Amino acid sequence: MRDIRLIDAPFDPNAAIDTLAMASPDIGGIASFVGKVRAGGGIEALELTHYEPLTLAGMHDLADRAFARFDLIGLVMLHRVGLMHRGEPIVCVSAAARHRRDAIAATDFCMDHLKSAAWFWKREKRADGWHWIEPRAADHNDLARWQT
Repeated sequence: MRDIRLIDAPFDPNAAIDTLAMASPDIGGIASFVGKVRAGGGIEALELTHYEPLTLAGMHDLADRAFARFDLIGLVMLHRVGLMHRGEPIVCVSAAARHRRDAIAATDFCMDHLKSAAWFWKREKRADGWHWIEPRAADHNDLARWQT
């Protein structure tokens, strides 16, 4: 099972994870990460823009690499675009495998690439206006772990 999508409206990550869980009786474990718009730091809203022909194709390429690198049974990668408010899900990555290490590592692998190497432009709205958000040095370091 493979579900890779860009979504322009609020979504329920649990529904996608539940669908993944039912995809195969061979699944021994599912690891998931759900990123949400933080309430702290004076953040009022978050906006993600993208260029769909590159962004969605890049997400499918990332899924291909995850399937090649790990022993996966299924993968869900949902990423929100557009205007989001505090508490709303931004991203859901959920990997299913026979064993936990592949599920956990595949989720981590996909998140590190989405955070630093995907075609998204992100900005936050605070009391003083909009601010573009760039990946942090730690995000690039996390991504570098997978270069071997």
